Parts: sequence; structure tokens; C-alpha cells
Amino acid sequence: MMEQWIAQSWVQELIDWWFLAREWFEEIPWWLVDEWLSRFVFYYPLLMAFVWMIGGIIYYLRWERKRGNVMSDLPVLAEYPMVSILVPCYNEGDNVRETIEYLTGQHYPHYEIIAINDGSKDNTLDILHELADQYPQLRVVNLASNQGKAVGLRTAALLANSEILIGIDGDALLAPNATAWIVRHFLEDPNVGAVTGNPRIRNRSTLLGKIQVGEFSAIVGMIKRAQRAYGHIFTISGVIAGFRKSALHDVGYWSPDMVTEDIDISWKLQLAGWSIRFEPNALCWVLMPETLIGLWKQRSRWAQGGVEVMSRYFRRMWNWQSRGMWPLYLESCISLCWAFLIVMLLIVTPLQWIISEQPQEALEDLSPRWTSMLLCITCLIQFAVSLSIDAVYEKRSGGSAQHYYWMIWYPIVYWLINVGTTINGCFKAIRKTRGQRAVWVTLDRGLRQK
Repeated sequence: MMEQWIAQSWVQELIDWWFLAREWFEEIPWWLVDEWLSRFVFYYPLLMAFVWMIGGIIYYLRWERKRGNVMSDLPVLAEYPMVSILVPCYNEGDNVRETIEYLTGQHYPHYEIIAINDGSKDNTLDILHELADQYPQLRVVNLASNQGKAVGLRTAALLANSEILIGIDGDALLAPNATAWIVRHFLEDPNVGAVTGNPRIRNRSTLLGKIQVGEFSAIVGMIKRAQRAYGHIFTISGVIAGFRKSALHDVGYWSPDMVTEDIDISWKLQLAGWSIRFEPNALCWVLMPETLIGLWKQRSRWAQGGVEVMSRYFRRMWNWQSRGMWPLYLESCISLCWAFLIVMLLIVTPLQWIISEQPQEALEDLSPRWTSMLLCITCLIQFAVSLSIDAVYEKRSGGSAQHYYWMIWYPIVYWLINVGTTINGCFKAIRKTRGQRAVWVTLDRGLRQK
């Protein structure tokens, strides 16, 4: 009897709590909450667009404006120290020959090339051995099994004969002047731990490829310029970046369990007190996905890597010494919340239309509003500013103005894709076991024009 009475009391207490909670929820002015959430969803990307534009213009006026034509300009250095160019490869049989041959044309007197075959299943290793016989500055490191890009880079760094390292992907083409531009920063400031280059899109045969030309200028390039102007950079470009070997040794090199080793090493270096610079003249032409599936996988991996870094370095953010990284961390958290709120509104709004007592008024919400138009116009202004700054770097590909027309699709297509990949990447980061090795996966390199 006592147990039955206790069970009934517990059920009654639960019912009482339910009614109290229901009354409390009914008293909340949900229309006000909905209004403020809608304002946040709208004003946040609008605000950040102007933050990036202002920062990008500051960077251009302060560092970039007087450098001349990048296609013919080569910096004169006080000295030319030895440089090791690291090329991690996994199933790069279709691309690595062109990549290595392009590297041998660097306008720099002292450099070596270290190619790392990370357990490739195709003919990558055979091609590398063939190229090593042809080019004396090339050394080949073979890892019997797939260890991941971080392990490959660390292995090559430990075998390198120089203090300055440059890492590029096995399908990338490094501009002949890029090495000199990167070395320049390490000579100017001993506190520089890394220099991120300026990746450009090689394949532009589809709509997604054309849109990414503008994205890498207005989003990637503009944000890196702005972050450099404001003090700290969220991430180097994994496809092209220079490193000071002593800085890498100080932070323990790349983490083998992080999906995006480039984001992780950027945070490790800056949290340790090293600075990262952006060099727009260090061009590197890369292949990017041109299918929705390939783009989804790539952006999900980027998002997962960002969440992993936010999780790993959360405790270190509470240190006063890490205060310089607080704006980056806060902006990353807000961006993540913004993506979840977008999904929530996409789910809740149709339900409101369905249960609305005035369906005619609810359907009016489907019509275009001035806010949407303002966002699109702001986005196009951001693209116009960035493409104007980046015009000199696009001369090899026929100029950037021809791709401006395609940018109108970016707010419609890419924002939705990025929201979805952010959510997907977040859940993948949460499910991932800490310490699990991040190995290579098959990548979508797009459709190349012959």
C-alpha cells in the first residue's frame, strides 16, 4: 500500500508540474520571441557582411594596395633561406604529375620538394618515383597505410632540411612567385608562425564552379583579409600555407585526430602566441567539388572541423592569455546558433501557417519582403567589393567580372547548403570519438575542362 501511495503521489506531483509549466509557457509573449528571433536571423548576416567588407578594405588600404601586379611582381628578399615544400598525396594519380612539375618552376633559388604518399591505392607512388628520377629536388616518402593528412605532414616536416615549410595539396598548382611571397613574412617578423596563401578555383565548367569563384573571393578571401586586419585568423588555407618549423614544434605539430588539420593548427599556433598572416600574392590554383553531393561532403567536413576545434579549446578560452581569440570563438558560436535558428524557423513557420486561424494573412508571409531584397543586395555589394580587390589575381583565368553574374545564386543556393552542412557537421563532431584518427577520404575534384 505504501508503494502504491508513493507512486500516486509522484504521478500527481508530475501532473501539477505539467500544469504549472503550461501556464508559464502560455504567459510568455511568443510573438515577441518570434519577432526577436526573426530579427536576429536577418540582421546577423547583414551585420557580418559589413564587418567583413570594412575589414577587407582596411587590409587592402594598409597592406595590399601598393604591391603592384602580382603576375609580374617578385619580392626582393634580404636572404633566401632553404624552403621545404610538402605535398601530401592520397590517390592523386590523375593530378600529382602536374602538381610536381608546376612546383619545379618556382622562382626561388633554394628549395626542396617532399611528396608524401599516404597509402594510396592507385598509381600515385609509381608516378612519384618516376618524377623523383627526373627532378633531383624531389624526395618521396611512402606511408604503407592511410594515416591521414596530419600524420603525413608531420612526417615530412620532421624529415625536412629547412626551418620554413610550405604545404600544398596533391592536386594544387602553386604560383611561381608564391614561395618568395610567403618567405618574406617569416623574414620580417620572427613571431610569425604561419602564412596562409590565396587559393583560386581551377575548374569553372559548372554553375557551382562559377559560384565558388566568387565565394573564394567574397567569402574566403574577404574574411581572411578582415580577420588579419582585426588581429587573428580563424584558419589558414589547408591547400596552401607556410609554416615556421620551430612554431610547429612548439605546439606539437598537426593533430592526427582532427578532421580539419588546418583549422586546428591555426588555433594551436595562435593560442600559443604565434601570429598568422594572410598573403594574397601567394596564389595556388585548386580543384573544387562541382556536384551537390561533393560540395555537401566537403562543407560538412569543414563544419565538423570547426565544431571539433571549438569543443577542444573551450577550456583554454577562459584564460586571459587567450583573449585575442575571444572574438573568433564568439563569432563561431553565434554562427552555429544562427544555423540552428534558421532550421527551427523553417520548421516552425509552416506549422504556424497550417494552424493559423487566418490562413490568408499567413500566406502573405510567403511573399518577398524588403529584408530579403536588402540581404541579396548587400551580398552582391560584398561580392563587387571583393572581386574588385581580387581582380588582379584573376587575370590568369580571364578576369573575375565575368563570374559576377553567377553570384546572384549564392544567397539562394549556398546559404541553404551551408546551413545544412553546419548542422550536419555539428552532429558528426558530437558523435565522433575523441582521439579517433582522421584519415583521407575520396574527394570530389569537379569536372576539369580539357
